Amino acid sequence: MTFAKRTLGKGGPEVSALGLGCMGMSEFYGHSDREAALATIAAALEAGITLLDTGDFYGMGHNEVLLAEALRGKRDKAFIQVKFGVQRGPDGSFLGIDARPSSVKTALAYSLRRLETDYVDLYQTGLDPAVPVEETIGAIADLVAQGYVRHVGITNVDADTIRRAHKTHTITALQFEYGLMSRDIEHEVLPVCRELGIGITAYGVLGRGLLTGSKGSGEGDYRNILYPRFQGENLTRNERLAAALAMVARNEGITSAQAAIAWVASRGEDIIPLVGARTVERLAEALASPLQLPAEALFEIEKAVPEDAVGGQRFMVAH
Repeated sequence: MTFAKRTLGKGGPEVSALGLGCMGMSEFYGHSDREAALATIAAALEAGITLLDTGDFYGMGHNEVLLAEALRGKRDKAFIQVKFGVQRGPDGSFLGIDARPSSVKTALAYSLRRLETDYVDLYQTGLDPAVPVEETIGAIADLVAQGYVRHVGITNVDADTIRRAHKTHTITALQFEYGLMSRDIEHEVLPVCRELGIGITAYGVLGRGLLTGSKGSGEGDYRNILYPRFQGENLTRNERLAAALAMVARNEGITSAQAAIAWVASRGEDIIPLVGARTVERLAEALASPLQLPAEALFEIEKAVPEDAVGGQRFMVAH
């Protein structure tokens, strides 16, 4: 089956207009079921979803191993983008970012083994304060020249860092949190990406579940620990926004999730929303999102979740 396509970056690869974010299949959002995760990835591929997002620190390698199992015999159907650099302790704690050139190459070596592939389609990391971004991107560029990486990406950095990175090697895509609840990318980062022809893969489209009624609680769910928006008065405020969005969505004959996805998709052909579905049912709901809505509907969706009404910062620790 084919799904709508978009080009990732100016002159970049063609990928599905929605991507599947696999992080929640390994940790952070509560219990995840291996069989359900494998079934979800299989259903995504069958539906024509090609862009699959993972990270070597999701479950300390678990997510890559899971993805490898799901892609056996189907590697050619997938565009795999991998985040690296975040350091984790044995207890799961976050220890910072290591993006030294030697670490870049070591991390990829392990990712290739876990993913059971000889290349990744897009390799990306955030900024290591101790390492000039030119050195990090230069190391990924070496891996491109050697055939281990097809495209270079970067995550969660400011406009100046994007410019410096792009001068070192063409940046195909920036990964950044973007959705009704997280719009700071629009002020400086998005204009620079458009100037340079860099595509966007947007995570947090559903506000990490806030817009669909999640409270971020329960065994194995760390959202109410890691993210201020799930805490105290912030949560109360954000639940009111979710209720307003639900009312607008009902009037349009769609779900809150579909409204939030459609809004992000409407922000430009250079933006690929990532959906973090962990079950076939949630995936089907996301795939049924209208990628085009009338301007009036988009206006009402945006009005339901005003940028200045969101309670709390995006995160307390590096994503």
